[in-house]
Amino acid sequence: MVDVEKGVRRVTFDLPFGIDHVHCYFLRASSGGWILVDTGLGSRAPEARWRPVLAELDAPVERIVVTHMHPDHVGGAADAAGITGAPVLQGREDYAQCVKAWGARDPERFAAYWAEHGMPESHVQGLEQESDRLRSAIHWVRDPTLLDAGDEIDGWQVEVLRGHADGHIVLLRDGVLIAGDVILGGITPAIGLYPDSRPDPLGDYFETLDRIVELAPRVAYSGHKDPVTDPVGRAREIRAHHVSRLDHAAAVLGSRPLSAYEVSLSLFGAELSTTLRRFATAEALAHLERLVHESRADRVGSGYVVPA
Repeated sequence: MVDVEKGVRRVTFDLPFGIDHVHCYFLRASSGGWILVDTGLGSRAPEARWRPVLAELDAPVERIVVTHMHPDHVGGAADAAGITGAPVLQGREDYAQCVKAWGARDPERFAAYWAEHGMPESHVQGLEQESDRLRSAIHWVRDPTLLDAGDEIDGWQVEVLRGHADGHIVLLRDGVLIAGDVILGGITPAIGLYPDSRPDPLGDYFETLDRIVELAPRVAYSGHKDPVTDPVGRAREIRAHHVSRLDHAAAVLGSRPLSAYEVSLSLFGAELSTTLRRFATAEALAHLERLVHESRADRVGSGYVVPA
């Protein structure tokens, strides 16, 4: 655990996939206690994970805030709540997505989605197996206190910044952005299209990047990598990155319909693990749908072509 600035402490947990860590944050409350933001993955031994962390605090955790429903952020929510006794707070839209994603298992629908977008059967089977393993580490909390844009938590302003996740929330106070995964240094947040999600996640994310420029925070403490010390500049860099990727995706298309999987091979290369290929296909799909919204591509069945 490290103090990143007065009243903001960061703890980092290991992750067993692509990116190997996640940051969670403790914010000093006006009462003298702490607000925990994000919780990592769920653990088979939550006492062993959380007790040493909590022992480094000088006061109890009074509230737990989840920025978004991805496994490495919501996964340990029930563990932390059970040990601290603190209530969990989560964005209203994000919680609805959490229920859809983790509340019911529908392997046939899951497999059909990826197969529809061109993923080979061998990859789909691998994704089903990985999904089953991951699900056991997602200890989310039912019926949390729901948050909306404009709410405040002990002086921290709640913003809904979509794209990486449909209902992703962040906290902002005195120029400090507790950012979850909406903005990252060194890597770009994954922007993918998944079952039941909003139809144009990249369009949503462009609005998020514009909002970060408008808010102009001094620093962003993110879920991965180092703090972002120039969030406005970084938001503009990430926008340029996605504009370039849109151009690349558009250049790949021709008159024969291409699946999102096929386009992902050009955007991200052929040598990826099963998990990373899922992210690559979902991200290719998000870019292709943005091209459709910009009238730079047409959808033909489940494939994409240059406009007629």
